Parts: sequence; structure tokens; C-alpha cells
Amino acid sequence: MRLNGKSAIITGAGSGFGAGMAKKFIAEGAQVLVVDINANAAKAVAAELGAVACAANVADAADVKAMIAQAMAAFGKIDIVINNAGVTHLPTPTEAVSEEDFDRVMAVNMKSIYLITREVVPLMKARKAGNILNIASTAGLSPRPNLSWYNASKGWVITATKALAVELAPFGVRVNALCPVAGETPLLKSFMGQDTPEMRAKFLSTIPIGRFSTPEDMGNAACYLCSDEASMITGVAMEVDGGRCI
Repeated sequence: MRLNGKSAIITGAGSGFGAGMAKKFIAEGAQVLVVDINANAAKAVAAELGAVACAANVADAADVKAMIAQAMAAFGKIDIVINNAGVTHLPTPTEAVSEEDFDRVMAVNMKSIYLITREVVPLMKARKAGNILNIASTAGLSPRPNLSWYNASKGWVITATKALAVELAPFGVRVNALCPVAGETPLLKSFMGQDTPEMRAKFLSTIPIGRFSTPEDMGNAACYLCSDEASMITGVAMEVDGGRCI
């Protein structure tokens, strides 16, 4: 019960890493707002876990305001925000990525963090307490070819995390990031381009531990960073990658 009494917003929690983190947080005593652009996915995860569902496009300012209002109405406070929602473009030479795909990656992976931070920071400052956890990627530390703009967006997440950590520390707000390697999530096929045994073997050969990240791995790491056990930790980009970035 390391998160007993805490309330958390987790975006992109209708599947994959987000759902795994929501499951862990509920098990550790937190109240969770399960946010996803897919309303049915959010409702399904929330119903399974005993959480609260919220359908929102986190790259839209009006949706973000409504999401924060729903969390405040449900919980009375917001202790933790996990910016997990993310998208990628397919493996493509840099010059061939469409402007539409570029804009989508920047909106979901970057603008959403700006919009959510803008809304929650005043609430956390007022209470002199809070945790923001941004889900970056090993792509922001050790980029793979043909994913240039996804790589760049995750590098931005890491820098934004460190900048926010320095600025918000005096107000009692900690900001950290997790950098997972590719995992068994709906995005895996997009990263690889095609989901074949050969492509999986190629990806796995770059991970010393020899397996992909799992939702459970992410849930455990997120739980630690958002718990009081990590009260001296801010501004880190923790690799949950089986040694991929070594």
C-alpha cells in the first residue's frame, strides 16, 4: 500500500504500459483516473480495476481542462500525473515522414505534456506537493534509425522533465521520467514496421536481458518513483530497458 491515499491521473491507460501502471497503482492503494482517447478502452480498464474512466484527447486543451476537472471532482486533489499517452510514426527515412505524422507525434508526445503541466502545476504548488512522471523512451537516449521524429520527441520529454524538476523542486513537486525499451504494447508493431519472428529477434538482440519491457515492469518502476520512498529523487530519466542503453 505504498500509494495509499494518493490520487493519480494516468494518460494512455486504456492499454499497454498505461494499463499496467494503473493496475499497479490500484493494487498499492491509489485512486486512479484511467484516461484514454478510446473511451471504450478506458471504461474497460477502469471497470476491471475499480478506477474512474475518462475519455480525452490529451493534445486538446479543452479535453485536458475537462480531465483535470473530473479528477478534482472525483478525488478532491491530484497527487500524481503520469504522462504516458504516446504515438509514433512508422519506421521511415526522415525526409519521407509526412507533415501530418510529424504534427501528430509532436502533439501527443510533447504538446500534451505542456497542456497537462500547465493545468496541474498551480494545483500542486498550492499544496506544496505532487509528482509528475513523464514516459519517455530509450529512443530519446539511444535513437534507432528511421524513427527520427519520434526519437526527437522523446529527447524533448527527457529535457522537459529535467527542466521542470529544477523549477518545481522548491515547491515540493518532483518530476521524473521513465525510459522503457520497446514492449508488448499496441505500439510495438509500429516501432518494428512489421511484427515477424525475424524482426522481433533483431530487436531483442539489442536488449542484453533478452526480452521486451512489460506493463508490469513499468508499473513497478512508476510506483517507486511516485511513492514517498523516492522523496529525494527528481529529474531522473530511469531506464527500464534491460540494458539496451549501455
